[in-house]
Amino acid sequence: MRCPYCGNPDTQVKDSRPSEDNTAIRRRRVCTDCGGRFTTFERVQLRELMVVKRNNRRVLFDRDKLMRSVQVALRKRQVDPERVERMVNGIVRQLESMGESEVSSEQIGHLVMEGLRGLDTVAFVRFASVYKNFREAKDFEEFVGELAGGPIVKSSEE
Repeated sequence: MRCPYCGNPDTQVKDSRPSEDNTAIRRRRVCTDCGGRFTTFERVQLRELMVVKRNNRRVLFDRDKLMRSVQVALRKRQVDPERVERMVNGIVRQLESMGESEVSSEQIGHLVMEGLRGLDTVAFVRFASVYKNFREAKDFEEFVGELAGGPIVKSSEE
């Protein structure tokens, strides 16, 4: 593993243990040149997934990109990072267990929306605004109205 500090390709593993949710191996490493210490995670990858974008372009599935998009939706929200990690791991497992080598970006977006809905409603609405391509404030109103179970009723004070 290459050192993230000095680029040295020779690093040593000092400690290995399973991650808290047992889905990865956590390794503490030290660089033999600069002495820098860092942590890596090793995960099982059942198959390589290709994501079919809306424009039919195909790209390799990137778990880190999925995590970043979830974290953007959760920015400044008080959500336990372990719950976020479990949600992302669950989405990846679902995608890998579908048995397909290609998944659509819409399928991934739908799974993320399902996960965020149970995790944090504000993050759910934030993600939906990008996923469903909201253009105006009324798009938010309609979506939140559907979320609340019906049309938005305007108060008499307006």
